[in-house]
Amino acid sequence: MDAQQNKQVVQDAYQQFLSGDIRGVIERCDDQAEWYSPDSDHIPFAGTFHGKQGIAEFFARMDATAQPTRFEPQEFIAEGDKVVVQGQATWHAKQTGRSFDTPFIHVFTLRDGKVTRFEAHADTAAGERAFRLDQPGQAAASSQLHH
Repeated sequence: MDAQQNKQVVQDAYQQFLSGDIRGVIERCDDQAEWYSPDSDHIPFAGTFHGKQGIAEFFARMDATAQPTRFEPQEFIAEGDKVVVQGQATWHAKQTGRSFDTPFIHVFTLRDGKVTRFEAHADTAAGERAFRLDQPGQAAASSQLHH
């Protein structure tokens, strides 16, 4: 597939995510795909997940612990087997009640119309502050972390 076809695969996957069709997103992935975001002791869905089963685990953890209140992919850049997406999001950490804003960069690698690798890059520090249970001096239910 060419870069524009790869871009369309990724755009379609975002539409599926936004409509809640997580199974559809997972089906766009190769059986051996790798799903990556920087490790964190406090963000429950951070780390590297392997294969469709691992990606399903990622989405299950994310759904159990976080709610996107704003998720806006804004720019899609395609070159060869890579598609880079720049956007903005606001997440609500369910356990603490805190929210945070973050820009994001997602990098997809595709082969034969399937995602073989996904990399998420966002404001990890803001996410950790929102998810941390041991924030001294903060009332969990009402704190907002926006920049």
